This record gives sequence, C-alpha cells and structure tokens, in this order.
Amino acid sequence: MAATPESLTDWQQRLVAALDTAAHLPVDTRGATPFEVVGEYGPGITLRHYPPIGASRKPPVLVVYSLVNRPFILDLTRQRSLIHALNQAGHPVYLVDWGYPRGADRFLTLDDYIGEFLATIAADLGEREQRAADVIGVCQGGVFALALAALFPERVRRLVTLVTPTDFHTPHDTLSRMAQHIDFEQATAALGNVSARWLNPVFVALKPYRLLSQRYVDLPELAERPEALHDFMRMERWMYDSPDQAAAAFAQFGRELYQRNGLVERTFQLDGQVVRLDAIHHPVLNVFAELDHLVPPDAARALGAHVGSSAYREVGFPGGHLGVFISRRAHRELVPAITEWLNPD
Repeated sequence: MAATPESLTDWQQRLVAALDTAAHLPVDTRGATPFEVVGEYGPGITLRHYPPIGASRKPPVLVVYSLVNRPFILDLTRQRSLIHALNQAGHPVYLVDWGYPRGADRFLTLDDYIGEFLATIAADLGEREQRAADVIGVCQGGVFALALAALFPERVRRLVTLVTPTDFHTPHDTLSRMAQHIDFEQATAALGNVSARWLNPVFVALKPYRLLSQRYVDLPELAERPEALHDFMRMERWMYDSPDQAAAAFAQFGRELYQRNGLVERTFQLDGQVVRLDAIHHPVLNVFAELDHLVPPDAARALGAHVGSSAYREVGFPGGHLGVFISRRAHRELVPAITEWLNPD
C-alpha cells in the first residue's frame, strides 16, 4: 500500500514522540551485570571481574574484546548477555576493558596491548584463580586471543573465537579491500590517534542502508514499548560510543594484518616472535556469522586450515556480525553451545 500524506504525518509525529521519550532514558554503558575492577594495566586499561552465580566453580573465563568498540554489547541486557550466561553456568568471568586512549597513548603498539598488557592480565588471572583461563576473543580481540595462545600457551586452557578474522585476503572482504589503499603510517603521523568520529562512518559505509535508514523506520512503533525502546537506545549508544584508536597500534594492525595478511603468511611478529597459528594446540571453538559484512565467513573459517589444534570445532551462525551477540536466536542456541563446549566433562 502506498504511503499517504496522512500516514506520513502520523509516522513523523510518532517518531518525534519516540525520540523525545528516548532522549530522557538513562543508558548505562557499563552493562547489565554487576562487576568489580580487580586490576589496572597501562593507561586506562582495567580488568573487570564478574563473580559466578551460585556455588559452582567452573574454570575462569577471560573475555578479550576489540579495541574499536566498547564491550557492553556482550552484556547489553540481562536477557541478552553472554557474560551473565557464563556466570549462570558457574564461571567467574573476567573482561578486559581497554578504556579510551588519550593523546599521549599514540605510541602504544600491539606489542604493548598483547605482549605486555594482555599477557600480564592472563598471568595475573591464573595466579588469582590458581589455573589458566578459558579465553573468549571477540572480533579483533579474537586476533589478540590467538596471539596470546600462540606465544603464551600456558596462560590459556581453552580458546573460543567469535567472528574473528584469520585470513584477511579472502575475496569478499570489503574492509580489507579498502585497507589496501591506505597509507597507515602517513595517516597516523598526520592524525595522531585515530578519531572514532572518523572511523565510525567507515564501518557504517559498509552497510549504509541497514545501519542508517532501515533501523529507524520502525522506531515510532517503540514509543509505547519502553523496554524495547531502551534496548534500541543501548544499541545506539554502543554504536557511537567508540574509543579513539592508539595511532601506532592502529597502523600496525592495518599494515601487518589487513595489508600483509600476517597470520596466514606467518609474518606477524610481537616482541620479535612470529605469531604462528600452528603453535596453538589448545581446544578451539571458532564461531563465525554466515551473513557477516565485517568478517566474512571465509575470513574466519580459515583458522581451521592453519591452527595446530587437533580439537578444533567451528560453528556457523545464520545471521550477521552483531546478531552473534544480541539476537534472540544467538542467546537461545549459540550461547548455550558455547557454555557447553567450555565444560566438556
């Protein structure tokens, strides 16, 4: 049915009402699950601890998220929280909060983020819990987790990678094709830390209709559904509450991973050591999204051909990049599969 002037006017009025209501909603970007900060590492980098629910003491889980966004998408609401689900399964959960890099942090490299901060966090967690942690790496954080497992194998028990790129030169990787034309050293020398205001439109440009116009079409329908509107605003805050990127680390990731495909080509080094995927012999669960526009399925599935583990399993999720974290189907099917895989006995 074609839209009439009256229906468009009604839609606009309801949109204004929804936006007015949304503007007064408090949005807590710390997430839905209570935690305590148990360590500080580097500039603004902290380690959160989410105690398990009940008396069960399953192995600790260390969650390593990307530098590009804030991690509260993993704990968006109590009903859509990977962290809460892990707590319910009896795991003490630890999450690395990378914070917001400041201007003086422009010289931080991946050697610092992975070889110093993350490696130290994993060692401290092992001492605190008296055993190595299961590590869940998410997107770019999955690359960090793979490097941790390869270079510090004793600090990892089992490994889960969620929508994590391994081969950065697969045919349908739009983000990689864009990266081939960027002089990362020159860009960061001129800009310093890379502003989220510059980076966010790059990600939106990969799927502009879905991330701009389409997601607002149904917003007026939420005006009288406060919880649904609150969930929408949490997603809005997550999308645009992005940290700036430390210049040196950003350039290093773009150059060594996107341009040189260092994980597959075995050229990616940290502190002089090559990160070799075939050195990873831990049990590995590799989860990818079949409709992912940021990390194409082939980019993630490539891990199976290069990892050294004989206990490798992969799971394809029938959805997009964000659906792995927030969709009802993911929390009905995928999250239980992850918690079961972490507890094989």
